[in-house]
Amino acid sequence: MLKLQPIIFIFTLLCFQINFSQSVNIKGKVDSAVDVENIHVINKTAQVFTITNSKGEFEISASLNDVIVFSSIQQISKSIVVDKNMILFKAIRVVLEEQITELDEVIVGKVLTGNLLSDIKNVEGDAPINFFDVGIPGYTGKPATQSERRLSEASSFNPKSGGSLGGFGGSVSATALINAITGRTKMLRNRVDLESREELMLSIKGRLAKDFFISNPLAEDLKMDFWFFCSDDENFIKYCKGQTDFNILIFLRKKYREYIENRNLSTD
Repeated sequence: MLKLQPIIFIFTLLCFQINFSQSVNIKGKVDSAVDVENIHVINKTAQVFTITNSKGEFEISASLNDVIVFSSIQQISKSIVVDKNMILFKAIRVVLEEQITELDEVIVGKVLTGNLLSDIKNVEGDAPINFFDVGIPGYTGKPATQSERRLSEASSFNPKSGGSLGGFGGSVSATALINAITGRTKMLRNRVDLESREELMLSIKGRLAKDFFISNPLAEDLKMDFWFFCSDDENFIKYCKGQTDFNILIFLRKKYREYIENRNLSTD
């Protein structure tokens, strides 16, 4: 009977070892002095990722000794190694420090003393006047790009110089018809679409590239080619414009697999 004790001990030890080596879903919470939503949680070892909800909560698959990276614009990045307690209790609690960017003190314009009569004499120039001050309606949205302005002019269906053609319940400028026939309107529309894709691609690259390539490694000289590969996808605008970082990362992950497959095929 006594001889069985070492065997039972070894068996129990092996059971614990097997349990710890298996992947489990760990629930966690991020605490910080600033916003805790949309923090990137990346299992660098298993190459899986997720983001936190509005309460800083998340759930991610992990095994013993996996490295999990927490990253966001507002907080300092932090890496933790999954230990036995995290696997046993299937829980993680992480505190992130706020990312503070210190700027040198800059004094612009006149230095005010707090004495109203004195400060009025030191102020130069008149206050700027905008279209609201004079009662004129104005546009306050995003300024159109040069290509967007050219497309608007080329496809305008208002009467222009050079004559107009009646029909279809209104008048159509001859210039717009000529542009449509010659293909200039289509060319400008394609240019606007290309610029829109490139602007969105650069925005995503600047915001997510660092975290994405942590779990999806790629040679430095291939990274820009990958971003253009993503932006060329016909569904790029649909899946990335106005979407959450989580949805964008899912799209990027799918394109990453396609990109790697294409690279492997081209080298065979």
